[in-house]
Amino acid sequence: MSEVDPITLEVVRNALVAYADEMATVLCRTAYNMMIFEIRDYCVGIVDPEGRIIAQNTGGLPIFLADLGTAVAGAVATYGMDGFCPGDVLISNDPRLCGQHLNNIVIFTPVFAEGRLVAFPALRAHWVDVGGGSRGFGSTASREIFHEGLQLCGLKIYKAGEPVSEVLRLIGDNIRFPHSSFGDLRAQIAGCRLGEQRLGEMFDRYGYATVRAAIETIWDQSETLVRAAIRAIPDGVYEAESLLDHDFLDRATPIPIKVRVIVEDDGMCVDFSSLPPRLKGPMNAGRSGGIACARVAFKCIVAPNAVVNEGEMRALSVILPDDTMLSALPPAPLTFWSSAMPTVIDTILRALAPVLPDRIPAAHKGDMSGLAIYGHDQTRRRDFICLDIFGGGFGAKPDGDGVSAVVSVCQGAVHNAPVEVQEAYYPLLIEAHRLRLDSGGAGRHRGGLGVELIYTSTQEFLANTHLQRTLMPPWGLHGGGAAMAMDACIETAEGTTLAGTALDGARIRPGDRLIVRGGGGGGFGPAEERPEALVARDVAEGLVSIDAAAAQYGVVIDPASRAIDAAATATRRAAMARARRAC
Repeated sequence: MSEVDPITLEVVRNALVAYADEMATVLCRTAYNMMIFEIRDYCVGIVDPEGRIIAQNTGGLPIFLADLGTAVAGAVATYGMDGFCPGDVLISNDPRLCGQHLNNIVIFTPVFAEGRLVAFPALRAHWVDVGGGSRGFGSTASREIFHEGLQLCGLKIYKAGEPVSEVLRLIGDNIRFPHSSFGDLRAQIAGCRLGEQRLGEMFDRYGYATVRAAIETIWDQSETLVRAAIRAIPDGVYEAESLLDHDFLDRATPIPIKVRVIVEDDGMCVDFSSLPPRLKGPMNAGRSGGIACARVAFKCIVAPNAVVNEGEMRALSVILPDDTMLSALPPAPLTFWSSAMPTVIDTILRALAPVLPDRIPAAHKGDMSGLAIYGHDQTRRRDFICLDIFGGGFGAKPDGDGVSAVVSVCQGAVHNAPVEVQEAYYPLLIEAHRLRLDSGGAGRHRGGLGVELIYTSTQEFLANTHLQRTLMPPWGLHGGGAAMAMDACIETAEGTTLAGTALDGARIRPGDRLIVRGGGGGGFGPAEERPEALVARDVAEGLVSIDAAAAQYGVVIDPASRAIDAAATATRRAAMARARRAC
């Protein structure tokens, strides 16, 4: 490999990320689906023909990017290195390779330089429908992948720039909202075309040998930095466990999550040997999903602020037996492939918390929760579907409070959907979209707060929910308290309340209220050590109630004057400290 001068190296390094960001901007500005243009449920990557990540966009979903290359590598294995030509467009949601639910569609195109295949711009985005037994994110009733929609395994939908009309017609005839999904498809293709143009300009300017040498150097430098970070962690075998509610089929049986993290010299291994076998319900992920969990946790530990590329992952190995819940083999159902992942990642981090007390945060809301609302819009006289991912709290950090109203560690910079957009596009009324009082775990540093959403409508609609992590609330660390867990319910017009954490086609009538509440993040450190002024500020800002201030933090506040009762606070906090020491 030829050497590349430092200035060219930095130009290439930053240009590659800029190209991915440009592609993401094109996608976001031209997509039809609110999950893309508002919530930002997508990722953009530049991948080499071996499926290795060269660059990603800033803010892309970590859990999408971690296995984006598998779709590309699968197509190269199918067609061969000589099986592509300029103008080709490929589509994939291959569950065997990607390990995800079928709504997550990858579009990618080949780039050539000096007569050779050099890269693929690739965009993965969530389509609102891919057929199957349910709308939106999928159905809790799914029992095999064939219930979940179309499987599109590395198919060419354009050849040499010309659309393959038969394949496109087959897709359109088997999905419920082809107008939306094909709009998203065109947006993804437009992003790829821009990526082709930008990469072509780079290879024309510097030549294949120089660009390839720069990429290899970037990977080597990233590996060096990551291995140095691992060497700062004491060698050892670290274990942790947690719990998921159920697999949506057997709702009486919780799912144990056990992980081991092995640190040795400058390498780290995540061992999933103790995971449960493939689940009967749709809480499985394919092998690449399990590896993605390990990669996201690894990235959080060793290089949280560095640009992502394949070189960072050379220091990570993963032990993952076949056909566990995170390596399920066909025809396992994958509808809620992502629901376990935030908890799995939290558990990996928890394993290292004792030896990295100044770096590992408390648990976050621990759920990749989604909500689908759909029906027939009587005013516009058309069917509609509204997808939303609602926010929760991140765990408190060793040096500060957790962030509120964010989604999950798996989803990066995903946004909450604006109330105004939902009400403008769909026949819905949103009575409330607010922070959930007292939902953050108490501690020296407080956990972030979850979000409460209340949906109503003047017409009937149907709703699907699939919440997890209600049995094991997000835990605190080093004396910090647990947060409130996820919750949902339907309050009917007659005054009854129905549980709503796992719904399929629940009928919401005029006068009913659908309420979803995101979990908070755990606290960090003893709550009685939180400065009294910060507790009083949290009360004034509506984040902590007066009762919780006294019960959880030992800070007694007068309800009328909102002043701190110093004597009562000192007495209560001293008693809390004594009780903690006694434990």
